[in-house]
Amino acid sequence: MSEQIQEIKGWLYEAGEKIKASFREELKVDQKSNRTDLVTNMDRDIQKFLIENIQSTYPKARILAEESGYNTLDTMEGTVFVIDPIDGTLNFVLEKENFCIMLAVYEEGQSKLGFIYNVMQEELYWGGREFGVYCNEKKLTKPENKLLSEGLIGMNAHMYLHNQYEAQKIGEVSMGVRMSGCAGIELIAILKGTRIGYLSNLSPWDYAAGCAMLDAFDFPYSGLTGKPLHFNGREHFVAGTPKMVEEVSKILQFP
Repeated sequence: MSEQIQEIKGWLYEAGEKIKASFREELKVDQKSNRTDLVTNMDRDIQKFLIENIQSTYPKARILAEESGYNTLDTMEGTVFVIDPIDGTLNFVLEKENFCIMLAVYEEGQSKLGFIYNVMQEELYWGGREFGVYCNEKKLTKPENKLLSEGLIGMNAHMYLHNQYEAQKIGEVSMGVRMSGCAGIELIAILKGTRIGYLSNLSPWDYAAGCAMLDAFDFPYSGLTGKPLHFNGREHFVAGTPKMVEEVSKILQFP
């Protein structure tokens, strides 16, 4: 597994350099479902680059990814690589920062490894159940199990504005609400202990890598009805410290 970790790190660092180099060229931007749901030529290029490396190294592995026809799987059996080539594409286009490359490895539906690369900060968060969690080569300490009222919570802007799943009430109980527009950034914040939790509406490639590292800390995550994540389509999502998730479950009245 150590060899696999080094391989994946190498792919992500190379992908990050490709993204940085793209800032010197004209970016091709298209809309998907609406004007704020964007895809760029770099999203497609980075996904293609990662898939080619996976297929040449692990030809039997299956792939679940955001773009180009890889966005559904009928089962998570076997080895599955989950890819988000650029998480936070709107930030990438408009800010040139606050975006990530994310990759996860699952075996028979169970998390094995997760990687979130904050390209512009040159911080690679990686780990899993067998390793713990690292930022580059520094091992992270498991964050304190804080209550909802003791920390900041990351949240999806649409959910908060429209008060979906009591989002405003949950925010009022917390120390404050933060919105980065990037699931990877929010999940990193939980791993670092600078957020106590995150509520959003995500696809599997948005949460797979972060969940693999949350598993290393035994931090819970689920859908916002308390049911396990489906890894199939978008779903409302909660993750955080055990105490925070327990409080949210009581507010939302799920088991």
